[in-house]
Amino acid sequence: MQLLIPILLFGFLYVLLIRPQQQRVRRQQALISSIEVGDEVLTAVGIVGRVTRLDADRVDLEVAPGITLTFLRGAITRRLGPEPPAEEEPPDEGVDGSPGEGFG
Repeated sequence: MQLLIPILLFGFLYVLLIRPQQQRVRRQQALISSIEVGDEVLTAVGIVGRVTRLDADRVDLEVAPGITLTFLRGAITRRLGPEPPAEEEPPDEGVDGSPGEGFG
């Protein structure tokens, strides 16, 4: 019984603190690796710009015509503008080709 409480406490902390942070880190890494030239992005300090050049660890952003700033890739917090369209599932069709009612 005495061993059960610390195990439950660790499990509770893992679910509430550790796992969500790991998911945020994965999403941030995916965002950073998916940035391409021409994307409009938001930096951690609130500067919005269009990506003009990419290096291994740096990004050049054009924030105004003729003004380019260099940031580390990790400073990019969000991609702005239209997101790539998600794949849509085809509508469920019934037996006779009419819109379906589900499984039942």
